[in-house]
Amino acid sequence: MTFMMKILHVSCSPRGEVAESYQLSCKIIGLLRQREPAAVVTNRVIGDGSIPHVDMDYAISQASLHDVSQEGSMALSEILVKELESADVVVIGTPMHNLTVPSALKAWLDHVVRARRTFDMTAAGKVGTLRDRPVYIAVASGGRFSGERARQPDFLTPYITTILAMIGLHDLTFFSVQGTGAPEAVVAETRSATEAELQDHFSILGIETQAS
Repeated sequence: MTFMMKILHVSCSPRGEVAESYQLSCKIIGLLRQREPAAVVTNRVIGDGSIPHVDMDYAISQASLHDVSQEGSMALSEILVKELESADVVVIGTPMHNLTVPSALKAWLDHVVRARRTFDMTAAGKVGTLRDRPVYIAVASGGRFSGERARQPDFLTPYITTILAMIGLHDLTFFSVQGTGAPEAVVAETRSATEAELQDHFSILGIETQAS
């Protein structure tokens, strides 16, 4: 039986396909497809506000010992969780908004991080129930949040790392294009540096990369 990689692509920017984070996430998917040309990509676009906040049905169920509703946000949650479960690789393209994740990504996380479905409550704390798999996070930010030239705090990467670990996803790799508010020449240098990081990473994984 031939293995066919399934990639879940979650794109979070309200700027859509012109967004720096979207373009970076597409580069990651392109490199994955060099290894698995037949890979199937599920595109979950959420930057357009299509994922609503959780509703009363969801909140009541989460506050109960059992799921007491399968309507409203609970029904949407099940769709999103199944997308996540079926993926062999997850690629998230997201901007940094106000030092952390945008509200669209937070809404998606609120739907997929669900008691009794993607994590269990135990005496030792919350334990994830999902199978671990590679998760790539492509981040774009107007300012710099890491490295020697960082000028702002970073609440995005520690939050995503912690919340995904809570549901069993630990194999995370972050790539970023930072300082997009700088002059174009500076941003171009940053893109080139990030491109080199991508090439190095996927070369180490044994994927033959082709410079774009």
